[in-house]
Amino acid sequence: MEDNSATNEVVVNVNKDVSQTREDSGTYVTVSFLQKLVAEVIGTYFLIFAGCASVVVNKNNDNVVTLPGISIVWGLAVMVLVYSVGHISGAHFNPAVTIAFASTKRFPLKQVPIYVVAQVLGSTLASGTLRLIFSGKHDQFSGTLPAGSYLQAFVVEFIITFYLMFIISGVATDNRAIGELAGIAVGSTVLLNVMFAGPITGASMNPARSIGPAFVHNEYRGIWIYLVAPILGAVAGAWVYNTIRYTDKPLREITKSSSFLKGNGGSR
Repeated sequence: MEDNSATNEVVVNVNKDVSQTREDSGTYVTVSFLQKLVAEVIGTYFLIFAGCASVVVNKNNDNVVTLPGISIVWGLAVMVLVYSVGHISGAHFNPAVTIAFASTKRFPLKQVPIYVVAQVLGSTLASGTLRLIFSGKHDQFSGTLPAGSYLQAFVVEFIITFYLMFIISGVATDNRAIGELAGIAVGSTVLLNVMFAGPITGASMNPARSIGPAFVHNEYRGIWIYLVAPILGAVAGAWVYNTIRYTDKPLREITKSSSFLKGNGGSR
């Protein structure tokens, strides 16, 4: 995940090129920006395809994947995609993350709508692919539905997305954090959240993750929860981290060896 601020810093490589400078000056339709959009579409596609496929296969094969298996799939998918395209687009794959970064001025506000469209497009294409593959009696809804009350689902989604965004803000925007190991930290957080929240809400944490299957299956029960709660949770998580990040109290510095960071950090 990336700290996409005005200088377009990234998790593992905080270099800046000419095309990125053009984006900063207000020219948003550049080759560099189109590459970012394509990376978001592809990244979100493979994230949703892998994660939702584990759900569908589990339902169709007597729970062979199991909840821990599904959790691992989601976590590993996030981790490998962060390392694959994090240096290109920031590896958001999640409208809540994009909006949260924009709310703390770490992502250009003007780019938020098109990023969200790219993420929803990737999710919808992945969901459509799964429905084509698993058709007929094997057609299972891979989206998210509350298992209990709407209030319970809303609170759980808010908390787990807060947790996720708090971790992302720490490892992706602060050079005192773990740098190159950010993908492992974020993927592990997703894994943990799915492990305990999956049976309750489906552990969405991501409006695009819920919208794609909803579009494809025309199933919108409780969809507002998965649109509102993750966005509020992500924004709150980002702002809380920013609050403690700017404290005047001394903070522990993690050793900046080559195994943690490359180049300069993204903190300011």
